Amino acid sequence: MTPPDAPHNRWSDLDRPPLNVTALRRGLLRPDALWRSLEVVESTGSTNTDLAGRARAGEADEGTVLVAEEQTAGRGRLERTWTAPPRSGLFFSVYLEPGDIPVERWGWVPLLAGVAAATGLAKSAGVDMALKWPNDLLVTIPKGSDGRRPGETSPGEERKAGGILGEFAGDGIVVGLGINVSLRADELPAPTAGSLVLAGAVSTDRETLLRAVLRSLEHWYGEWKAAGGDAAACGLQAAYAAGCATLDRTVRAELPGGTSLVGEAVAIDGDGRLVLSTEDGLRQPVSAGDIVHLRGAAGGLT
Repeated sequence: MTPPDAPHNRWSDLDRPPLNVTALRRGLLRPDALWRSLEVVESTGSTNTDLAGRARAGEADEGTVLVAEEQTAGRGRLERTWTAPPRSGLFFSVYLEPGDIPVERWGWVPLLAGVAAATGLAKSAGVDMALKWPNDLLVTIPKGSDGRRPGETSPGEERKAGGILGEFAGDGIVVGLGINVSLRADELPAPTAGSLVLAGAVSTDRETLLRAVLRSLEHWYGEWKAAGGDAAACGLQAAYAAGCATLDRTVRAELPGGTSLVGEAVAIDGDGRLVLSTEDGLRQPVSAGDIVHLRGAAGGLT
């Protein structure tokens, strides 16, 4: 058997130390806190799949957090896969039970997670984060960085550094987050991808980042629940709009069923839908779809 500290072992990257589960629990699990349990596994297919299975079996309480050092079959929207080298990012899912909040308002939970992640990462990593509706986390690769790959446009464009996936399970909802932290340029899965380190993060300590995101998520979830799920009343709707890079751009919404809609993204409505103003003067809310940024302040296609 190969010793676990062998130089060529994929788990032995000294720049990517393992998470300290004891320290994380000490910092996050309190009698009055949302987070009730936290588990870190070395490798799994998908934390969302695992946690959703537990929830459906009645084996997960609200506030359960499942973290993986590596995901081999991470899932995003539209059945896309999400993979990254071991310990190169944050790959985790949480289970929430909004309880008396009307189910029609639960669609705000993944958007809430986006606001929480962007806020937490901006503070802890010192990186300006933006949200692409409905569930992408964007960073800007600064001019002069080594983030460029052959055939790409120059650095300075927005790149996807994370994604969020929510799914109903049991009596609640599982929300999964995948965030590229220390991926180097040659490790990026696509030309449109980015990472916190390539965006100039002042810290890539994953324990610090995870604590910051979970504390921010606890704050926003508490505010949203206290307001009865009213995103406007608790400030969530305004916070999402303020951080949303999709607004004020011309976009193409690729809708379920193979149709598409082009228009200017003008608002996030009370149900968390993206409102497009089309050429014929109509305002069309989009509740689900893949959004392509066609034109905007940053220029180019994203």
